[in-house]
Formats: sequence, structure tokens, C-alpha cells
Amino acid sequence: MPNETDTNLAIALFSEVVAAEQAIKSVLARNLPKGMETSHFSVLNHLHSTGEKSPAQLARAFHVTKGAMTNTLQKLEVAGYIHIRPDWDDARKKWVSINKAGEAAREQAMRAVNPLFEKVVENIGADDIKQTLPTLRALRRLLDL
Repeated sequence: MPNETDTNLAIALFSEVVAAEQAIKSVLARNLPKGMETSHFSVLNHLHSTGEKSPAQLARAFHVTKGAMTNTLQKLEVAGYIHIRPDWDDARKKWVSINKAGEAAREQAMRAVNPLFEKVVENIGADDIKQTLPTLRALRRLLDL
């Protein structure tokens, strides 16, 4: 059973992660191209790296409701950044993929935020980031219930 010191350590970790998340979202929002929201960038980036996903898979990946993901996907589709197609085996399902315009928008966003990423690596250091990633990934896996 964890003692009070262990519990306080977990509380401190959660507090830092939550504060960092808020700061990251704020800084990204200020640096993304006009009209692109952080959620749009995140979904485009996810589709770029993982390939086609269902709306339900995307909702689970981002820990949002299906309704919230549907809203984001509708905005991305109206912007012309994604393609939504029916599932040929199950008409109730859909599949989402990033298209050429979405790739171009993602690249524009990456160019806009890249100085921020470079500043993070320069100030924190690549070695410290590499050492921190396994802990953050373990925390995410633990909380992906």
C-alpha cells in the first residue's frame, strides 16, 4: 500500500501534467495557422502517423465523446482536410483519412509550431525528454481504462 509520500508524489505528477497540458494547448493555439484549432491539428497529425481510423477509434485515442469527435471531423471535412468514407462491410461504420489538402495544412501547421518544438528541445534537452517519455507513456497506458 502506498504511503503518504508516494501519494503526494502522484499528486505532484498529475498536477504538473495537467499544468503542462494547459500550457501546451495555449501555446499551440497561439502558434497554429489562422482558423486551425488544436483539436484539428491533433487529429490531422494522428491520421498522418497512423493512417485511416474510424471516428470511434479517434474518439478513444483522444479521450473525447463520439459526439465531440464527430464535431471536429465535420469541421475538418468542411475545410477539405479529410476524407470520410463508408465501411464497405458494415454500413453503420465510417472511416476517416487525411487527404492531400490535410497533409498540406498539417505541414503548414508544423512549420508554424516547429520553432516552439525546437525551443523545448533546446531548453530541456533531448536526453531529458527521452528519459521522461517512458514515464508519460506508462502513465497514459495506466489511465487508458
